[in-house]
Amino acid sequence: MSAGEIYWNVVPYVTLAVLVVGTWWRYSYDKFGWTTRSSQLYENRLLRVASPLFHFGILVVILGHVLGLVIPESWTEAIGVDEHAYHWIAAVPGVLAGIATLVGVGLLIYRRRSTGPVFTATTRNDKVMYVVLVAALAAGLATTLIGAVEGNQAHNYRETVSPWFRSIWILQPRGDLMAQAPLSFHVHVTIALVLFALWPFTRLVHAFSAPFGYLFRPYIVYRSREAAGRGELVGSQPHRKGW
Repeated sequence: MSAGEIYWNVVPYVTLAVLVVGTWWRYSYDKFGWTTRSSQLYENRLLRVASPLFHFGILVVILGHVLGLVIPESWTEAIGVDEHAYHWIAAVPGVLAGIATLVGVGLLIYRRRSTGPVFTATTRNDKVMYVVLVAALAAGLATTLIGAVEGNQAHNYRETVSPWFRSIWILQPRGDLMAQAPLSFHVHVTIALVLFALWPFTRLVHAFSAPFGYLFRPYIVYRSREAAGRGELVGSQPHRKGW
């Protein structure tokens, strides 16, 4: 067994252990720190553009990774989607989402650097997180662009990276498959593993407690004392729409 195979067999489990134990530790001993430390009060103009770009972009990126890594190639071929069609279906939205995400995080970093109170509230932990996050996004976008340029000659990661990823979860790691992938995939996945190892110790941990319940809970109606006396609802006046 080569050093590359050992690396891809072992490191993912080390990352998973750090992620799980670190998240448990953070939740057990730092509940008050389990937050994004919102800086919206300091600056809102750039945030209103950068935050949706980053968050919606990263959601599409995550969805693309799930489809590409979890769903076997044989499944898509069974419904009539050959590898050429799948390549372009994945590449075009992937590139657009990657660009949107990078632009969004770039604006967030610019805002954090150029707005005094926001920069003051930025910790070394935040700076390290941003560096690794941008590196992972840039490496992923570069890998997608390389595949788009190469077209039919592009490496079929669904025969190497995807089976390796699935093998990790069934405790039968196939590091030999990942070792066959091009260098760009090795760089992207390695940076991603570093990011997940850092995840529990950064502001990114708030993603584990995203308020999905807000999508399904009933509306909350607020009444002021004066409006309640007149039978009016607070907020019934027209207001400017946000995102």
